[in-house]
Amino acid sequence: MTTTNGPSKADKFASAAGSFVGSAAGGFVPPINVTVNNNKAKAVPAARQHGESLLPAPEFSSPAQIRNYCNALRASAVMLSFEVAMGAEILKAVLGTVPDPEGRMGGSKIRAFKVSRKLQRAADELRNAAKLAAATYAAFAQEYEGELNAHRARARRPQQPRMSWGQQ
Repeated sequence: MTTTNGPSKADKFASAAGSFVGSAAGGFVPPINVTVNNNKAKAVPAARQHGESLLPAPEFSSPAQIRNYCNALRASAVMLSFEVAMGAEILKAVLGTVPDPEGRMGGSKIRAFKVSRKLQRAADELRNAAKLAAATYAAFAQEYEGELNAHRARARRPQQPRMSWGQQ
């Protein structure tokens, strides 16, 4: 049995996803890079022990926790919006092959579009949720700028060596 140093599964998936999205959109689509992390041996944080949650626990006792929550929400929503949009395109393609019962020209494509349109709207709303999550942290940073800057100024004040004039 010989092994080759060809593309990995992640590379093949990224290539297939880019080709599918490019052909589905019918126009210019920039290349898509997909990174797959398989960290099964990694310790699971206490907030994620349930397994069904994509977000950390909503504990907002520090600016870092607010930033992490908004960033996790944004990343999850973006990822889900891609998956749902691809699911909508696949659903439209599959339903488009079902013959129209009345035999109308293009009837199967119209019916498929009507059904998949709802799933595409769900993908659009997930993309909007990602934008709003980023906007939430931006609004927090703007509204609490004074408190954040005061803390940053205190935290970054370096300890400078002092001149000791008594030792000559």
